[in-house]
Amino acid sequence: MNKEDLKYFKEIIDKKKQELLAELGYLENSTLNATSKDQSGDLSAYSFHMADQGTDTMEREKAFSLASREGRYLHHLNEALDRIEAGTYGKCRSCGNDISKPRLEAVPNATQCIKCKTAEEKKQRGL
Repeated sequence: MNKEDLKYFKEIIDKKKQELLAELGYLENSTLNATSKDQSGDLSAYSFHMADQGTDTMEREKAFSLASREGRYLHHLNEALDRIEAGTYGKCRSCGNDISKPRLEAVPNATQCIKCKTAEEKKQRGL
């Protein structure tokens, strides 16, 4: 992959990272740091009804799950940037062939070409 392509993909990854960090900041400010009093609008910090407590807990768990997923994606984007610096970006980790540019545009943190990724998924499913 030439320097222009690497610069192009680095820009895509940086843009995705900025969007992701903004989303994580929003999650932190709106959900994870909010108390149950803030979320319910009640004057008390405690829910008086069991259904309200369950809803509050479920919403916090969803927010934690989403933040965890986004954190893993951020880690993968950082690894892609490391591969750009190391000169290994765009090479399939399984077969060593080039990963297609359309695939990298769609999934900039891809580590496998379509053929190898498809084979891996079939193997995981037992097909």
